[in-house]
Amino acid sequence: MAIRTRRSPTALPDVIPVFPLEGALLLPRGQIPLNVFEPRYLAMVDDALAGRRIIGVIQPEEDADGESPQLRSVGCAGRITGFSETDDGRYLITLTGVVRFRVLEEVPTRTAYRVCRVTADPFRSDFDVAGEADVDREQLLGAFRAYLAAHDLEADWDSVARASNESLVNGMAMLSPYGPAEKQALLEAPDLKTRAETLVALTEVTLAREAGGRGALQ
Repeated sequence: MAIRTRRSPTALPDVIPVFPLEGALLLPRGQIPLNVFEPRYLAMVDDALAGRRIIGVIQPEEDADGESPQLRSVGCAGRITGFSETDDGRYLITLTGVVRFRVLEEVPTRTAYRVCRVTADPFRSDFDVAGEADVDREQLLGAFRAYLAAHDLEADWDSVARASNESLVNGMAMLSPYGPAEKQALLEAPDLKTRAETLVALTEVTLAREAGGRGALQ
């Protein structure tokens, strides 16, 4: 059954096209740019634009290979909110996250791209901005500052100061340099507080590992 809520004027379709992307993370209300060039995914975008403009971003299972690798069980549906075409026929699109979904089954199709039957029922809370007050913003920013300092990077701190807790947590999660397993853990975090805590823990472990590696080389 399609899901409808007060904050969801349009329902998530029961069946959606999926774009398997290893290491990619899309979260509700976040945005991800995609450079589409394979013929099957060009066709997927064409069909999405002709319909509800919905595409599911999902990771393949680790160590999966071949043309149709096994998919992870949870992804995020995005709506095409930006589109342009290059002279060489590529599509540059922007997907804005709508809601996470759980895959119920892959649906046989004549299309070159893959299609899944999905449900958003476990993620109804994605339609509401909730839990911002539960995020330990100072702890999150502390980990962020430590990571930037360790890698000699800078940030636009004025923009960071203006960002809501949801925008800050989800933006940092989507831009984080972590691997597919870590990105999946961030995606499947049950709430914003847990996602922030997971992000802090991943950052602390990474910094400790890097510090240990530098110490071993001295």
